[in-house]
Amino acid sequence: MKKKLVIGLTGGIGSGKSTVADEFAKLGATIVDTDAIAHELTGAKGPAVAEIRKLFGENALGPDGAMDRKRMRDQVFADPEAKKKLERLLHPMIREESAHRIAAAQGLYVVHVIPLLVESGDYRRRVDRVLVVDCPEEQQVARVRERGLSDPEARAILAAQAPRAARLAAADDVIDNGGTRDALRKQVAAVHQKYLQFASP
Repeated sequence: MKKKLVIGLTGGIGSGKSTVADEFAKLGATIVDTDAIAHELTGAKGPAVAEIRKLFGENALGPDGAMDRKRMRDQVFADPEAKKKLERLLHPMIREESAHRIAAAQGLYVVHVIPLLVESGDYRRRVDRVLVVDCPEEQQVARVRERGLSDPEARAILAAQAPRAARLAAADDVIDNGGTRDALRKQVAAVHQKYLQFASP
C-alpha cells in the first residue's frame, strides 16, 4: 500500500493556519491538527487532565475540569521548567494520537497542522513537505489581539517562536496570507494541484 503524503502545515501565531487548513479540507485533504488534539487531551475528562492535576495542582484546572489554558500559558511563559514538564507530558500523547489519525486518514493526502513544526528539530522525519503560512508580523499581532490577548502578550508569544526567516528557510512551499481570502483560496488551489501529483500512485 502506498504511504500517505503528509504535508506539515506551520506558521507563526496569527498567520492563519486554521483558515488555510479549512481551505485544504474543502478540497479533500484530511486535516490532523495538533492544536485540536491538545484541546481534546486537556479538555474536561481529557486523558491528560489527571496528570496535569498531579503535576501542577488544582489551580491548573478551570471550574469545568478542563486545563485552564490562560493560567497555564502564563505559567509556562514565566517558568521554563513548567514548560518542559507540560511538554514532556503532552508531546508524546499528541504525537501518538496524530499518528493514529494519519494512519486512518481517508483524504487525498494529509495536512498535519503543527504550529511549532520548525522548532521541533526532527520535522523532516515527520512530514514529506513543509508548507509555511506567512504574513507580516504586524498582521500576526493584530490577529492575535482580536483573540483577546494584549499587545505585549502577542509579541511575547511571537518572540518565543522560530523567527519568520527560519520558518521560510525550512519551507518547501509558502502561502502568503497577507491579502484577501480570495487570494488565499487561489494559492491553496494551486498548491493542492501540486500535492495531488505528489500523492498520485
